[in-house]
Amino acid sequence: MLEKSRTKTDPGAQSAPLIAIASVIVSMALIAIGNGLMFAFIPVRLGADGFDPTWAGLIVTGLSAGGLAGCILTGPLVRRVGHARAFMVLSALIALSNVAIGAGPMPLLWIAARALYGFAICGLFIVAQSWLNDALPNAIRGRVMAVFYVSYIAGLGVGYATLAAIDIQTAAAPLIGIAFTALSILPVGMTRLAQPPAPQAASVALGQAWRISPVGVVGMLAVGGLSMIISGFAPIHATAKGYSQADVALLLSAMPVGTLILQIPLGWLSDRTDRRYVLAGAAALAVAASLFAIAFDGGALMALVVIYLIWDGASESIYSLSSAHAADRARKEELLALSSSLLFAWSLSGFIVPGMVTALSAVFGTDTFIYVGIVIASAFCLFVLWRVFAARPMPAAATGSFAPMSAQTPLPVELAFAPEEPTQPAKD
Repeated sequence: MLEKSRTKTDPGAQSAPLIAIASVIVSMALIAIGNGLMFAFIPVRLGADGFDPTWAGLIVTGLSAGGLAGCILTGPLVRRVGHARAFMVLSALIALSNVAIGAGPMPLLWIAARALYGFAICGLFIVAQSWLNDALPNAIRGRVMAVFYVSYIAGLGVGYATLAAIDIQTAAAPLIGIAFTALSILPVGMTRLAQPPAPQAASVALGQAWRISPVGVVGMLAVGGLSMIISGFAPIHATAKGYSQADVALLLSAMPVGTLILQIPLGWLSDRTDRRYVLAGAAALAVAASLFAIAFDGGALMALVVIYLIWDGASESIYSLSSAHAADRARKEELLALSSSLLFAWSLSGFIVPGMVTALSAVFGTDTFIYVGIVIASAFCLFVLWRVFAARPMPAAATGSFAPMSAQTPLPVELAFAPEEPTQPAKD
């Protein structure tokens, strides 16, 4: 059926593949609702039960560690059982993670459960995106992948908002998470979408990625940490400051809106100028928003909602802009190792930085993540400006089109499983 749609020999062949493709997008959107709810629920429940905020930080770090493992181990899993079965296995692991959370607030168990979740969700994105990229014709790939990202971000927002309507002293949140995860398996389990061929061994070549685009690599290192500390520690800090369950839900549900609002104009601008100028601007905006977050910390909720909306949106934009900039600098044959290398850099930072923030928060308080965010965004902004004004300018490859993405959704990495090909060093 998919082959017919691509050859256009059958006038009615297009609709069936698009329905099949939609099954993967719908599945990930359903998973996002449960995931958003659990992100919001865990720190609020721990705070309500009197646990030290350090435990919530350790849970975020465990999630990041699991995500790093998922980036490494998903390829072998898909080679063994294929995309559809891997998707269902990883969904089952998320359900099991939520079961452990539903057993009650036991921090050590919750750390293990969220590490399992981190492994599974990173693996799910690798499977879903590689599956979609294999199935989509070039003419509609960009538009469909944009729908994929926006659907997932919207699902997270719905999940965050759901926290306001549940009793956190019960197992309602984990049960809802399990229900949406179970629902997500149905579209993929019944899909007629052809599975891609088994991937080859993953290839990570950070040295080559650095030669292609230092700004792209550093951008991924910056946004990996920024994304995890903002999404992971904002609810921890808000709970510690005494904001209510409904307040935390509102704060978190507003943050994905910033991602959607800011990425479109920044992406449009980056398609018409040197993306590095826009990257520096996004980083500077993130610094400004985080300074306002300190100034208004503990103050009026709506002011904080606007500040965090801008802070999260600017930080998330670094992700998509860095990815687009790196792809601009690479030759076609270099995209293979570049995708997996950028994913690894993002995952590594997403593991290390939350661990550092957790350790520092135990000494300096839960607002530590804001100061760490300032340092990361400032350092990245200065690095980009140095590359623009001090580094020797080199010609780039043809500029591609910007596509909105979120750092909560790993890069499209179907290429990350392809065998590495010998290449020549490229330029930034």
